Amino acid sequence: MQTFLQLVAHDLYHKIGNDLSRTAIVFPNKRASLFFNEYLAAEADRPIWSPSYVSISELFGQLSPLKLGDPIRLVCELYNIFVQETHSDETLDDFYFWGELLISDFDDVDKNLVDADRLFTNLQDLKNLMDDYSFLDHEQEEAIRQFFQNFSIEKRTLLKERFISLWDKLNDIYHHYRDSLTQLGIAYEGMMYRNVLEQLTADFNAGIPLLPRYDRYVFVGFNVLNKVEKAFFSLLQEAGKALFYWDYDIFYTRLPHEQQPPYTHEAGEFILQNLKIFPNQLPESVFDTLRSNKKIQYISSPTENAQARFIPQWGQSIDTTKNLKENAIVLCNEALLLPVLHSLPADIKDVNVTMGFPLAQTPVYNFINALVELQTSGYRTDTGRYTYEAVLNVLKHPYTRQLSPSAPALELSLTRNNRFYPLPSELKQDAFLEKVFTPQNGIQALCTYLIDMIQEVAVLYRHEDDSSDLYNQLYRESLFKGYTLINRLLSLIEDGVLTLRLDTLKRLLNRLLVSANIPFHGEPAIGLQVMGVLETRNLDFKNLLILSLNEGKLPKAEGESSFIPYNLRKAFGMTTIEHKNAVYAYYFYRLIQRAENITLLYNTSSDGLNRGEMSRFMLQFLIESPHTVTHSYLEAAQSPKQGRTIQIDKTDEVMRTMYATYNSRLHPERLLSPSALNSYLDCRLKFYFRYIAGLKAPDEVNAEINSALFGTIFHRSAELVYTDLTSHQKEIHKTDLEQLLKDDARLQEYVNRAFKEEFFHVPPQEKPEYNGSQLIHARVIVSYLKQLLRNDLQYAPFSMEAMEKTVKESIEIDTPEGKLSVNIGGTIDRMDSKDGTLRIVDYKTGGLPKTPENIGQLFTPSENRPGYIFQTFLYAAIMCRKQPLKVAPALLYIHKAASDTYSPVIEMGAPRQPKIPVLNFALYEDDFREHLQALLNEIFNPQEPFTQTDDTKKCEYCDFHKLCWG
Repeated sequence: MQTFLQLVAHDLYHKIGNDLSRTAIVFPNKRASLFFNEYLAAEADRPIWSPSYVSISELFGQLSPLKLGDPIRLVCELYNIFVQETHSDETLDDFYFWGELLISDFDDVDKNLVDADRLFTNLQDLKNLMDDYSFLDHEQEEAIRQFFQNFSIEKRTLLKERFISLWDKLNDIYHHYRDSLTQLGIAYEGMMYRNVLEQLTADFNAGIPLLPRYDRYVFVGFNVLNKVEKAFFSLLQEAGKALFYWDYDIFYTRLPHEQQPPYTHEAGEFILQNLKIFPNQLPESVFDTLRSNKKIQYISSPTENAQARFIPQWGQSIDTTKNLKENAIVLCNEALLLPVLHSLPADIKDVNVTMGFPLAQTPVYNFINALVELQTSGYRTDTGRYTYEAVLNVLKHPYTRQLSPSAPALELSLTRNNRFYPLPSELKQDAFLEKVFTPQNGIQALCTYLIDMIQEVAVLYRHEDDSSDLYNQLYRESLFKGYTLINRLLSLIEDGVLTLRLDTLKRLLNRLLVSANIPFHGEPAIGLQVMGVLETRNLDFKNLLILSLNEGKLPKAEGESSFIPYNLRKAFGMTTIEHKNAVYAYYFYRLIQRAENITLLYNTSSDGLNRGEMSRFMLQFLIESPHTVTHSYLEAAQSPKQGRTIQIDKTDEVMRTMYATYNSRLHPERLLSPSALNSYLDCRLKFYFRYIAGLKAPDEVNAEINSALFGTIFHRSAELVYTDLTSHQKEIHKTDLEQLLKDDARLQEYVNRAFKEEFFHVPPQEKPEYNGSQLIHARVIVSYLKQLLRNDLQYAPFSMEAMEKTVKESIEIDTPEGKLSVNIGGTIDRMDSKDGTLRIVDYKTGGLPKTPENIGQLFTPSENRPGYIFQTFLYAAIMCRKQPLKVAPALLYIHKAASDTYSPVIEMGAPRQPKIPVLNFALYEDDFREHLQALLNEIFNPQEPFTQTDDTKKCEYCDFHKLCWG
């Protein structure tokens, strides 16, 4: 395969010879020059004088006295002109992002030599002037007629009025903006191009030698030319100083297709125009390669990342022992860079990445973002507090962990104490954290703060050897890149050029960071090439793998954002979407025209912005191609998730642990609680993990307040209520309850206190800081308290015997080692008495009332086993033997208690049979104890292993889910 650059090098060498020192070779971008220089050297058998290599933008920059302006500075200067001309009170914050669009429009106006006075004139005047169409071709004339037909100036609306009022000022803004930039010695690119052309034209007309530095300028591999470039090329051509090398294939420039008349192919649209004006130095005979022998494969993929996983298989089909630089992986979706780099086969040693590594995929980006969030939305100026989420993001970052020895302990403390709005003073645990958690006021302070933080992090890499680790080099470069970007913003702020609100600075900074890339260092002309579509210009490869060749990726699906309507753009010869589609069509066909093995992959999933369709260019080539195209698809191998089979046998060691843990003679305070016994009945293995092995779920912040925590807060609130009511006497009267029901502030205070104790863990004098979700939960708990009081109002008068009372009972179990005494028991929410009955009340803020058929159902594992009733019955069994009153267990489902017919009394009975209320537990005690004794014997039976439950629904929210399911 002879590449385009090899053809150019061969032709140029034989036309000019060994001395190319007076020759400048101009490429669309810099990358092609590296390959071209190698091909040029191969043409000669002795040293030669090398030409100068320059990109087209660099060439205009060299010829202009103006410097290319900083993008942010350009917008700020435009804003000043905008305010002067319109007398608008719009802030820079509101102007900034559409100011970028306006500069883009001005850039397009200049690059296409548009008469701004005609374009930006009053629309009514423009409509009247359209009687003279001498400066328009037929297509442009139709476009402008269509614009006024659709726009209809006569039919005014508010939107049209606003558009016209701005449009009428654009001409003045445009001219004054250019004058202002000229005085500052800076320019946007289009302005620089136009100024250079105007000066060169004037010099040429005055007979001044044109660009005397070089004898000739060789333009290689261009496609679409704006009008400035065309005029520039024409000047050099007329002066006899220009040579042109165009790369194309007759397949898309002039070849008639079978059973079709000849037609204009969009890939050849601009090349055909260029060939007419600027003849090619190479003969047409060398540009018939797309019809040569090729192996072409289309592959559909179910996901983006699956395409990257295909690379090792593709690598097996190419010879990696020979010239690797003949192989290229082209990414239409540049976000695939990391998956691609991780998927490269280990035997490919030399890889050249032309795209640059995204700064947004480095720890530096995450660190800067976390700090910005901390000091903006993460800090509440009204209370002087940070938010937990913002603090946690900083504390968890690897840089913070490396620089602060106090960060892990501080994170754990905030999590355990539910400190959702910590004060800066409680976060400053060491010197580094003191700098991090110092509030910043204003955009200048924020930028200075970020620079200081980056310098703190830079210490981590200061003593690293440059060659020690690729990632260390990358992270060091990313730190420097982040530092440079923020320092540039700070300079503009200090000079008074940039004045923004904090939120706008935040958006602007994020945009700069996201668009920044860190260049890879290496030898570009060696190794497998990994590149984006734009980097492929002028380059040819033998083996080609193109990923994400989807509609929307190639051509790009970005809409046209512009102040100049489409029809006016078209009428005045400016860039339109058709231009961009034709450009991408050329990139695609030019890239594949000399390749021999072509593999094109596209993603079939239609998630997000991806349409799940192959690119239109693939479809077009499928129809037009003279080659046989094979179709394949990638299939992600999937298998149902299988849980691990885990069984813990009760070995001697396990039994010793159980005896030592629950022997009441050794540990009188240790209890087998109803929760533990319920856990065993639900899943024996869960019981082992939690109550024998002592495993615990990791600490998690309860920012959203889960059901268990909600219940805890309600229980504490209820306890506080009745502690106050019984401070002078045990008996509760209706008048007490009625009076409290009317006092909303008092009820809210009980809830606030419960939140402080159980959730916020703050001193009594400190006011709790609720967020929206927590405030809603607090209001719900107040409503539940009222419901509890209303329910008790129907039951009063009664005596409150105890609240949150811990009870226990010792039971002996027969084991192979002899008798073992264990304690059963737990904490009863409430015990009250009335008419000779002690009522055991358990509050429930969730779940549904159930009716067991018999006692045995409480001990039989099943999906609907009534665990709540088991718990209450256990307490009732204990209390039957501790006092003389009749015992009645009760479950008070607060969220169900609003009904007038609701009763907390537990009932038993078979379906479709009369239900029996449990008003005297003594009738059921013997049966319950018999089953309880059997359950305890089973738990301590060495022959009964700890096994997993068969009900996988119970596994979904189990703390130990990952141990069983991976």
